[in-house]
Amino acid sequence: MQLLYTVLILLLVVGATRFSAQFIPLPPPILQILVGALLAAPAFGLHVRLDPELFMLLFIPPLLFVDGWRIPKGQFSKLRTPILMLAFALVFVTILVVGFFIHRLLPTVPLAACFALAAVLSPTDAVAVTAIARDRLQSTLNNLLQGEALMNDASGLVAFKFAVAATLTGVFSLSDAAIRFVIVAIGGFAVGMALSYFLGRLRAWMIGRGWEEPGPHVLLMLLLPFYSYVVAEHFGLSGILSAVAAGMMQSRLDLLPRQTTTRLLNRSVWTLLEFTFNGLIFLLLGLQLPDILSVALSQHDEPWRFALQALGYVFAIYAVMLLLRFAFVYIYWWISGSLRRIRRKPTRFMGQSRVALTLLLTLGGVRGAVTLAGVLSLPLLLESGSVFPQRDLLILIAAGVILLSLATASIGLPLILPRLPRDNLALRETELNQYRADVLEAAIRSLGAGEEKGDATQDAIIHAEVKARLMSEYRDLLERARVPDNLRERSRQVSELESRMRLQALRVQRLELYRLRKGGEIDDDLLMDILRDLDIAEARLR
Repeated sequence: MQLLYTVLILLLVVGATRFSAQFIPLPPPILQILVGALLAAPAFGLHVRLDPELFMLLFIPPLLFVDGWRIPKGQFSKLRTPILMLAFALVFVTILVVGFFIHRLLPTVPLAACFALAAVLSPTDAVAVTAIARDRLQSTLNNLLQGEALMNDASGLVAFKFAVAATLTGVFSLSDAAIRFVIVAIGGFAVGMALSYFLGRLRAWMIGRGWEEPGPHVLLMLLLPFYSYVVAEHFGLSGILSAVAAGMMQSRLDLLPRQTTTRLLNRSVWTLLEFTFNGLIFLLLGLQLPDILSVALSQHDEPWRFALQALGYVFAIYAVMLLLRFAFVYIYWWISGSLRRIRRKPTRFMGQSRVALTLLLTLGGVRGAVTLAGVLSLPLLLESGSVFPQRDLLILIAAGVILLSLATASIGLPLILPRLPRDNLALRETELNQYRADVLEAAIRSLGAGEEKGDATQDAIIHAEVKARLMSEYRDLLERARVPDNLRERSRQVSELESRMRLQALRVQRLELYRLRKGGEIDDDLLMDILRDLDIAEARLR
């Protein structure tokens, strides 16, 4: 019963902190961490023992799955070069530079363990950045940070595992590690794609036999990220990349026909799950902080001196990471802009301040749940039987960097965002309307609704169409109110025929939308908006 009470309390707090964030001037992640730390205080005494492996399995796969599902694939393809540079090149540079810097600060800690800490500090958390920015971040920059977070979770944790293994055994081969990393990454991605594709074929087979009840379909999709993660990890591959790949593949397979109710239910379920899990992650992080601090301080005779020393380590390491990320991003933008100018192509962020862009992406590299789960998985003992060197201090430093990155982003991002232009909502609405017009024209052609314009002027045609539509709606309502009993059956038949024709028109619009997506003429975010409208319209008719 105690576990049940704890879960109910945590869920209640997640909801309460989201509501209170409306009038408390703090980003929800910061507020949830503070509330979690308060609940762990002796006055409340709420303690949750965090099993890193269980945490990784329960929270990380579904969140990465839904991120991979929702990220616009066209934008991901356009931004693939900066995403891969940030997610792989920057991660490896960070591991080397920050690892050697940590070893200079902590010479008693083996170099491999320092690399392990640097590796686990590499993954970023785009969810926290989105919450801090409060929808003021450009969609392109948001997609860039999300794509980086999707990929560097895998690269950072795989490098972390290699560094921990080298610490335990005292043996490390760079060539073997590089080959192994490629196999783990590509293999994990392939597993996720294969499992997601198999599930899509299974659902299509079920639908073909009339098994369209949405519950089983949604349940299968809920289980997919967990299965993808477990199967990949079982074969020694990247479970994180497997979950990401499953989500990216499922976003295409989710366009199956005759799945309107399933899509609506699926979106609602995943929205609720994403909201709950994101809140629980930061709440659990706050709950762990008092225990992490007390365990680290209890190992020293002068705890406050040690705490100040650890705080200095946190600030120094985070400062180096910020400077390194700023330099990397700035140099990349400079080289990329120069190459585009040489090829006479417009730069992606023409007219915007390169310094402001670089600062935003630098502060947007917030550390979060993956870092905490990874560092807590450090083993207690080496293979020789001796204690893992400075394990408690390494955990304390990682927790401090997470908090410092969140605090810095909460202060810095609101100052930088006004210096950058917002999304062009009018242009996006124009694109949406164009694609809506395309699918509606396909529906009109399918219903044979082509009328001759005659000699009337354009204004007269528009006036007549609007007047006829309004009068038809009012007359239909009036006829339904006055219809005699002997005509009710005919009215019912007319209504059924109208519903069937409307459903057919909606299906034709959806098929046209699928054709546009298959041809690469429309991106996922625009497609999902239009598809949601069609699904809601069909749900009303049903």
